[in-house]
Amino acid sequence: MKTSIYEHFHADERTFVDKVFDWITRTEERHITKLTDFLDPRQAYILETMINSNLNVQHLLFGGYEDAERKRALIVPDYMMTQKDEIPIQVLSIRSDDDKFSKLNHGDFLGAILGLGIKREKIGDLHLLKDQCQCIVAEEIIDYVNLHLHQVHRVHVSTDIVPLVQLKPIPVEMDESFITIPSLRLDSIISDAVKMSRSKILPFIKTGKCKVNWKVEEDPSKVLNEGDVISLKGFGRFKIISIEGKTKKGNIRLKIGKYI
Repeated sequence: MKTSIYEHFHADERTFVDKVFDWITRTEERHITKLTDFLDPRQAYILETMINSNLNVQHLLFGGYEDAERKRALIVPDYMMTQKDEIPIQVLSIRSDDDKFSKLNHGDFLGAILGLGIKREKIGDLHLLKDQCQCIVAEEIIDYVNLHLHQVHRVHVSTDIVPLVQLKPIPVEMDESFITIPSLRLDSIISDAVKMSRSKILPFIKTGKCKVNWKVEEDPSKVLNEGDVISLKGFGRFKIISIEGKTKKGNIRLKIGKYI
């Protein structure tokens, strides 16, 4: 059965597929629930795809708010009812009176938390507001983070655990533009998107600094599709919003959005 499942996913995703298979099997055979850590969108897709093919289990995904990118999953037998408040997540508010606080970015806050020995899987989305950074955190480790996080990139900070209802998620914003490319190859799209020659892009891709749909992609010839999300270390992240068609010269016109 597992062999047939593997056919639907990339070879380097088999470890996660095995985990999901085990979660589903245990839930189905032992009638127990399984709470996962935070999953990225690709992992959530794999989990949903596998669970939807099994009538004996169901699941609920929740990351603190409707459009959360990273979510925890609760897998339960098909006869059980589940609600969002059963998924243990809380919000950590990080503040500082230091003027340098406003210059801190997403990576600074995430790096400071992970520097405490916390695994990335225990942290959900982060939202940078004018006066604070709100981090969605797994309930089981939030007390530890609240107690030990005192500094973010050399800026002294104070922390507080706030109710989920006080979360102020920032809507995703994109800077949209159009590019014209000869093919839907990964290297071709990135080259135009970041305005850098393909020869300079190749080392980034081949050394694992590029991700497609949250999965490392080292093949520059990979053909992309509408809706794919690409990230390149040091250059941010962008999405193929739509394939607009072909030009008179046979090139492909894409509408892309760079995450702000």
